[in-house]
Amino acid sequence: MASSAVALSSSTLCHLTRKPTSLTSTLSLRIRAKASTAMATASAAKTKVVPAVIVGGGRVGRALEGMGNGGDLLVKRGEPVPLDFQGPVLVCTRNDDLEAVLEATPRPRWNDLVFFQNGMLEPWFESKGLGDADQVLAYFAVSKLGEPPVDGKTDTNPEGLTVSYGKWASAVADRLHAGGLTCKVLNKEAFQKQMLEKLIWISAFMLVGARHPGTTVGGVEKEYRSEVSSLIAELASAAAAEKGLVFEEAMEDRLCAYSRAVAHFPTAVKEFKWRNGWFYSLTEKAIAEGKPDPCPLHTAWLKDLKVV
Repeated sequence: MASSAVALSSSTLCHLTRKPTSLTSTLSLRIRAKASTAMATASAAKTKVVPAVIVGGGRVGRALEGMGNGGDLLVKRGEPVPLDFQGPVLVCTRNDDLEAVLEATPRPRWNDLVFFQNGMLEPWFESKGLGDADQVLAYFAVSKLGEPPVDGKTDTNPEGLTVSYGKWASAVADRLHAGGLTCKVLNKEAFQKQMLEKLIWISAFMLVGARHPGTTVGGVEKEYRSEVSSLIAELASAAAAEKGLVFEEAMEDRLCAYSRAVAHFPTAVKEFKWRNGWFYSLTEKAIAEGKPDPCPLHTAWLKDLKVV
């Protein structure tokens, strides 16, 4: 993947973990964690990290706090975001909690919000007057609270996949670099392409996996490649037409490479509003206008699973 994101959502992708299958793999994970911690400590000492308000005390929020220099303010669910704390407001909650986060944030601070959630957030942003909101597509895994994050690199993107956009994009990148992670700063158009790729990834792989109960992400890539390839092509075509953009070539290769990197993650159609629901909204709009369904395969499989 050229970037995102998928992103799985921050409540999934960022939190996903590979279970060790042997003593060797367990030791390997411990060694990697210690090495990552040492790298983060050394990097943080050299990097000036902008203090931030961090909304969400889960694995991702705590990991981001650990990358700072001690000047951050952690705000837990239900607590207000202060008006007088300068710097970015890093939002690390589930998508369904965003409404409450916005209500707890003083309006003058809305332009400092940085959203770590994945999926299609644009309709929600627009409904709240946040059309140009800062975003991060986070491709790193935090196995459990307090553990150092592991970067989500793939065989097609060994330079890393995490990207940021917006007013505080460089500050976010500096923080992640201090934590030993990769992060690229993109402009709006480039970021949108990566966001959509991540959305296509999770929508396609989760739906195909749900058609074959018990199948992991890696299983979809290995055993049902033709199904997921057809769905990727269909969703990419619909997204490109809707947004008036052209994706980079070899999207399928990038998405499958990421699937191999997170092969043990389970599949299920979740958070419909933020994921597959956006593509289904394109279907509903086209049908209402008397046009052909741009995502017929996607629609048929959603109906087979009684999701719609």
